[in-house]
Amino acid sequence: MAEFPGKVNTETSSPSQTAVQGFSVRLISLDLIFIRTVPAILMITEIALGLLVWALIASTQYFRVPGFGWVMFVSVFLWILTILVFFIYFLRINSKLVSVPWTIVLLAFNVTAAVLYITAFLTASASITPYFIAGTLNFNNLAAAAFFACLVMIAYCASSFLSFMTWRREGGGTIAQAAGTVPA
Repeated sequence: MAEFPGKVNTETSSPSQTAVQGFSVRLISLDLIFIRTVPAILMITEIALGLLVWALIASTQYFRVPGFGWVMFVSVFLWILTILVFFIYFLRINSKLVSVPWTIVLLAFNVTAAVLYITAFLTASASITPYFIAGTLNFNNLAAAAFFACLVMIAYCASSFLSFMTWRREGGGTIAQAAGTVPA
């Protein structure tokens, strides 16, 4: 009877609680430091201003103005992708997928987004005329959307520059070298 108290396990946790706690700790971890970085602030700016662009366009009959369908597509598509990329970095998913060259992926995304927003801004600016049919289109909303498209374009260009500088700092050379497909 003297050995009995030493062999008794008095823990009261169930296996399901341990699995749930382990899941929340291992797979989902927030990177609060990331939010304070310049790339994160630029992504938040791109998300907020991109939302303004497509909301302003969607509040009009943009399909009657040639070119605004393209601007709407670019703004909504990149808005969704930017939210996705932001959460990939904020939830540290990029650190769990180490086989993906995230520096190159972010560089390619930002450069592509900058080019697409340049075309969207130029299209929006060229498509705005003050001679809209009264009551069918809201000139002010489309003009404001073009202005905010310019701001988003500038933000994506700044993100492209920062991504390029990060890529160069990490030993950029060629894209194939950075991806690890060519021996150094």
